[in-house]
Amino acid sequence: MSRINLATVAPEAFQAVLGLEGYVRANVDKRVLELVKLRASMLNGCAYCVDLHSRDALDAGESSRRLFAVAAWREAPFFDERERAALALTDAVTRLGEHGVPDDVWDEARRVFAEKEVADLIVAIGTINVWNRIAVTSHTRPPVD
Repeated sequence: MSRINLATVAPEAFQAVLGLEGYVRANVDKRVLELVKLRASMLNGCAYCVDLHSRDALDAGESSRRLFAVAAWREAPFFDERERAALALTDAVTRLGEHGVPDDVWDEARRVFAEKEVADLIVAIGTINVWNRIAVTSHTRPPVD
């Protein structure tokens, strides 16, 4: 059972996060964005978001094979260099350790993405991490159907 519904208890805060969501949807390649959302949600153990973003990606034409491989993306041959750089950046930002994002991860992201694209990816990764933290903390569960 859900602990709290932020959309009703703190609607202004919820709308602010929706504003970020709208921004990233308008500015990040949809295929890369769904991979980023799925990977961060896996790392954060957010069942609601894993379910939502895997369904969204399938509906957008993504293959189930690639979606399953997101869990082991480093070993999977299904991702191009931009997707790999986005997934590596997602891992580093989501797990943000004591020393931040490693230089090699940053350098690869900057090699394959323009500066504005990297900025938008950082906002996208931050946004899905906010959603994950809201859903995990509030015990938001995926629909059973």
